[in-house]
Amino acid sequence: MTPQRVTLITLGVGDLAASVAFYERLGWKQHRAQEDVAFFQLQGSALALFGSAALAADQGRPGAGLGTGAVTLAQNFATEAEVDAAFDAALAAGATALKRPEKVFWGGYSGYWADPDGHVWEVAMNPLWPLAEDGSLTLP
Repeated sequence: MTPQRVTLITLGVGDLAASVAFYERLGWKQHRAQEDVAFFQLQGSALALFGSAALAADQGRPGAGLGTGAVTLAQNFATEAEVDAAFDAALAAGATALKRPEKVFWGGYSGYWADPDGHVWEVAMNPLWPLAEDGSLTLP
């Protein structure tokens, strides 16, 4: 049996310096960098930005394309105004708008943007999922 948790999310990126600069423009603080990887401490986990070629080699697939998979990373917020502010901040930092935040079928409010490497992020407010003061989520 394995623990039910995610401790590290690693995104393969084409230009590590440009990707680090993008996330820093979002206001994120880089924790540590190595030659081909940069780390950002998150709440209870970490985000790594890893050069795509180095990540493929680390996975035992040198020269292979990584693909993008069907993954969306998400940030939940307490209000629609916070969702709008986060979406606008991402665009100002250089993200590509995929869908402006709007009221959605499940009763919440959500939008999507992509980082410079095409990694998709959702920003959302879900009235059925109250957040703790620190922004963390425990499913009801």
